[in-house]
Amino acid sequence: MSGLRVPAAVLSEAPGALTVGVLDLDSELEPDEVRVRVVACGLCHSDLHMLEGDLPTSLPTVPGHELAGVVEEVGSAVGDLVVGDHVVACLSMFCGGCRECSAGRSWLCERRAEIGWPDRARPRLSRDGAPVGQVAGLGGLAGAAIVHHHALVRVPKELPFEQAALLGCAVMTGIGSAINGAGVRPGETVAVIGCGGVGLNIIQGARLAGAQRIVAVDRSAAGLELAATFGATDSVLVDDDHPVAAVRDLLPGGVDHAFDVVGISATVNQAVGMLRAGRTAYLIGVPAAGATLDLPGLHMLTQAKGLQGLLMGSNRFRQDIPMLAELALQGRIDLGSLVSTVLPSTGSMRGSTRCATPGPAAW
Repeated sequence: MSGLRVPAAVLSEAPGALTVGVLDLDSELEPDEVRVRVVACGLCHSDLHMLEGDLPTSLPTVPGHELAGVVEEVGSAVGDLVVGDHVVACLSMFCGGCRECSAGRSWLCERRAEIGWPDRARPRLSRDGAPVGQVAGLGGLAGAAIVHHHALVRVPKELPFEQAALLGCAVMTGIGSAINGAGVRPGETVAVIGCGGVGLNIIQGARLAGAQRIVAVDRSAAGLELAATFGATDSVLVDDDHPVAAVRDLLPGGVDHAFDVVGISATVNQAVGMLRAGRTAYLIGVPAAGATLDLPGLHMLTQAKGLQGLLMGSNRFRQDIPMLAELALQGRIDLGSLVSTVLPSTGSMRGSTRCATPGPAAW
């Protein structure tokens, strides 16, 4: 099979480690596909979950779903992107015609699996003739990627690639959870449990929405200091004390919105406990596969409290990512401080892939 040779980080077993090697990338595009030269790719906590075996995925595969790069080739049916465009990919790829897409909920697209993992005559990626998968249908930890054009959106060329990459998941999930999902309104109060990459963006999303008090909750003093620069008005350092009491001491009666960005039963219960009566807690962190949540049923009933999962910030990324990029260029949101480390590039067929890790560990 003819193809392009590209470097890639491959996960072959889980738990396991990534190995860098060279893969074959198909040289022919389907009509609705785009080949992107990957310049930067964020390392999301979900990638770590896959390496540790907590989030199952088909193996072998190329992780990485926060990718930014340059369009190198477009399929014959692609009319919304051209060669040379700077783009960001998002795992909330969509068909545009199913019931959820038609209702404006494209992040819940019923055909997303078909878009991300198409029934193709040849695999997009292969090694020694055997197919290699792409996590989330993207596989950003490679020199180049073939993806559906409904997984991409154009961004301004002035935006650095390392910052642009984070728009595809961490930034949009966080800011979108506050604004799109929870609908935080001016004057309301918010608690955020876990101040990693996503938590920091929930904080700056709540700030953008006009929240009056934003309480950051974390085990890391350094994380709380960073949270203050993103808009947190108060902080709770989790040690031997129960954070619920600390938050309710700061805001008697509780908060209007509580976000759990950790994804374990203990922190979900803390989020519920921090709420005012009649309010909703939001599950943002990814629980391990098979994990269950133990909830205080009578308390939730008598206090009329709710718990809702929010997926990818309830985004419409074709509109949301360009808006966030413009806010970053205006200095109204901070992307630069989210990049904690830039790892060396692996090189590619015509460029390099850099990895940006967003924020400190969440919990």
